[in-house]
Amino acid sequence: MDGSVAGEAEGTGDAAAPAVMAATRRSFQIASGQQLKVRGGPSTTYPVVGKLAPGSWIEIRCQRRGQRITGPYGTTDIWDSIGPGEFVSDAYVRTGSDGPVAPSCTS
Repeated sequence: MDGSVAGEAEGTGDAAAPAVMAATRRSFQIASGQQLKVRGGPSTTYPVVGKLAPGSWIEIRCQRRGQRITGPYGTTDIWDSIGPGEFVSDAYVRTGSDGPVAPSCTS
């Protein structure tokens, strides 16, 4: 099962943006029983840049659309940014929503 992630650096040029982003972050748990691959981009064609243990908690910084993935929490093209250049498929994250739960990532 592939919990691919897409990576992308953020930079808005707005000094207030980090404070706004920090205020909107929330913690979510990844699927238990699934080691989740963290990828450098929003599809499985991006290299694996890390792995998360089953049941780990993540903070979603922002989200972006990418490759459609099917996982324990459905099928989606939403990818969650958990750090600069680190993305995981939202299909492996228990957000309680089929849609976005964080702001769109800016490039």
